[in-house]
This record gives sequence, C-alpha cells and structure tokens, in this order.
Amino acid sequence: MTGERRKAMADRKEKRIIALTGGVGSGKSRILELLAREYRADVIQTDLVARKLQEPGNPGFQALTQSFGPEIVGEDGHLRKDVLTAMVFGKEEDRKRIDSLIHPLVWEQVKKWAGESDSPVAVVESAVLPENPGDFFDEVWYVYTLKERRIRRLVESRGYSEERCRKMMEGQALEEEFRRCATCVIDNNGSVEDVRRQVDAAINREEKSET
Repeated sequence: MTGERRKAMADRKEKRIIALTGGVGSGKSRILELLAREYRADVIQTDLVARKLQEPGNPGFQALTQSFGPEIVGEDGHLRKDVLTAMVFGKEEDRKRIDSLIHPLVWEQVKKWAGESDSPVAVVESAVLPENPGDFFDEVWYVYTLKERRIRRLVESRGYSEERCRKMMEGQALEEEFRRCATCVIDNNGSVEDVRRQVDAAINREEKSET
C-alpha cells in the first residue's frame, strides 16, 4: 500500500468498521495481519475479548460461575478450561447457555473499543456469525477456505485430531450461512499475494463507492 493511500485513509472523517468472520481454521489471522500491517487497521478479536471477560473478577467469570456453580472453577481460582471446552463441544444446551451469557458482554465491549479506536479502519474478528445491532458493522467479510485445508491447518498448527476438527466445524455455521451474511468473500485457498489482491480490492471498492 502506498503512503498516499495510507494518508487518504487516515484523513477519512468517518470510521469504517469491518466484521471478519469464517469457520475455525479458515486462516482469518492471515487477513488480520495484512489489514493491521498494510492498512493500519485496529484489530479486535472476540475470542480474546471473551477470554479477558472470563478472568476472575470480570463480568463473564461472574456470569458463568453464578449459572454453572463453583465446580467450573479450578484450585487456582480461574475457570477450568477443560470443563468449559467439554461444555461447548459437548451438549448443545450447555453451549447455548454459555453463549447467551458471554456473547452480549463481548459485543458490548467490542462496540466500546471499536468506537474508541483512532484508526480509520477497525476490524472485528469472530468465528461466530456477527450480530449487528443497529447496523454497527459497515461490512461483513467472510474468509472462505476448503474444509480439508482447514482440517490440515488445525492438525498441523494446533495438534488437533481430525475427529476433533470435524466436531468443532459441525458446531459452527454452515458455509451458506456465512455467505448469506457477507458483503465480501475472501478466498483464502491461494497464495499470500492472491489474498493481498483481494483485500486491496475490497478496501478500495468501498472507498471508490464513497467518492
């Protein structure tokens, strides 16, 4: 990205808020790195926000312990990750219950941080189809990657079994659902250069539509 284009984006008076979504293992981090490095975007990752909210003394911790009881707290005073993971990828009833407690808190924090960002572009990354109360997001980008490629990536980078990967994917939205909510699809099956061209086109397509 040229210095002139960076300056043009910095001079924008209105902030642009992009939701970046896609299934587990789709490679959303690659897109986030490009946006942060080449477009100076502020990146907000909802899983990190949720993790912070679930630390002792924070609202998410309090909500979960009040709902599920002290047995989900370990000897160190923190939530037991093994228990929560089993709940999320076990009973659908437990997963929905956790989501109903944590998601509203996460999106409340996300809206606050994105609104306070000094960057002309704020990117909110979430594997969950983004809620958009009051048209909070200007755009929704869906990162598409073939399922077998996603599984291979998770096995190699995280050491997950293929069975675990497929189970995780079964608990997420279908591709048709992601595409239905998307205003832009980034095909992440090719090279870094190919992805960079798509991101650049998506950024500039919106800028041209405003002129």
